[in-house]
Amino acid sequence: MKATVDQAACIGCGLCANDCPEVFEMNADKAIVKGDVPAGKEDAAKTAAANCPVQCIAVA
Repeated sequence: MKATVDQAACIGCGLCANDCPEVFEMNADKAIVKGDVPAGKEDAAKTAAANCPVQCIAVA
């Protein structure tokens, strides 16, 4: 499973990094994806995407 962050839309709120630090981290003022979604963290990654206030995260 992969996650992506639309850098142009990201507002850098940090919710995704809080919801799923195994997948997302903050880089300066934007969220970035560390790598593929690890086994067992799929639900956390999907929660992070759903909680994004600007809906700039895709998890598939």
